[in-house]
Amino acid sequence: MTAQPTVPGDLLARTQTITGLRALADFLEANPAVPVEEYGWQVSYHTRGTDEQQATEVDRIAVLLDAVPVDDRSDGGHYTVAKTFGHITYRAVHIPARRMDAHYALMSYAPAFRPETDEEAA
Repeated sequence: MTAQPTVPGDLLARTQTITGLRALADFLEANPAVPVEEYGWQVSYHTRGTDEQQATEVDRIAVLLDAVPVDDRSDGGHYTVAKTFGHITYRAVHIPARRMDAHYALMSYAPAFRPETDEEAA
């Protein structure tokens, strides 16, 4: 499997992400009163492109992480790979186009739904 070329914009985003993670870690260490999630955090990378390109990207990342992808696409789910570092999980996600289409269709009804308030229920 060939490595994808890194473009300068990617290097800037990568540098900013790593700098931000380090700054967050330093901040949390210096401020013990700030709460953190008991079971850790997950950082997700959502792939882009066609379904085939996205699945290929998950496979490429799986090799880099030395992890096995989880394929739930046949059940209407996602194609993912993850690796945990302490309480932090890095996860690469491919959401199939048909799943996104179903999500957009469902969300198209969201403006029409208005939960009743306690006053309206009385």
